[in-house]
Amino acid sequence: MPNEQAPFELILFGGIRLRGPSEEVEHLLVNGKATALLAYLALPTVGRFVRRDTLGGLLWPELDQSRARTSLRKTMHAIRQALGVGALLSRGDEDVALSSGVVWCDASAFTEAADSGFLLAALQLYRGELMPGFHLSECWEFDQWLDEERRAARERASAAAWALAQRLETEEQYSDAAGMARQSVRYSWSDERALRRAVAMLDRLGDRASALRLFEEFARRLRAELDVEPSPETLDLANRIRSGARS
Repeated sequence: MPNEQAPFELILFGGIRLRGPSEEVEHLLVNGKATALLAYLALPTVGRFVRRDTLGGLLWPELDQSRARTSLRKTMHAIRQALGVGALLSRGDEDVALSSGVVWCDASAFTEAADSGFLLAALQLYRGELMPGFHLSECWEFDQWLDEERRAARERASAAAWALAQRLETEEQYSDAAGMARQSVRYSWSDERALRRAVAMLDRLGDRASALRLFEEFARRLRAELDVEPSPETLDLANRIRSGARS
């Protein structure tokens, strides 16, 4: 969904960017802990309150609680200096949230759009991996959380593309349906269930060559990146399509 009012945009898909009235705001992202804090408060929804002790333990696991809270306060101060005092909201002494009136986040908007059924709008926001290449040294719990968010975003994008493919097939827009089916696989490339349903749709639409090409592309990547073969169920589907049997 478009940003209609927040002065700052936090972009997390396909890279990490922070845009606002001044180009200098991008310098905040040099601070890895500030970047991580913004992301954690933005996902899955901007405006979600989180306990300070949770944030301290997540981002400064090597420090005791008192020093972790001090580091958190300093990082929050840096964010407020860059984005304004209203960027972070407090609830009592323990909870903090990112203000949706100050910061809009593409990843949060993507989740909202996908879960609300605005599938095309969601896919327009999904422009690549979530925070590609980003990690925090010695912050294992944060990195684990980020990996899970990446997986969830890929699966949500794949599901949105597949739902659109099914809708387009029903509307007899077969070329667009086939494109969305292929896209659903590329969003979540290691998901064999997504691969099989897309291959079956392409075959059903009469495009056996594209169905087999998508299978081969999937199999090559599976071997190259995971050193495994497609499952027997997937191989059986590909063989049936090669033989001309209905999938």
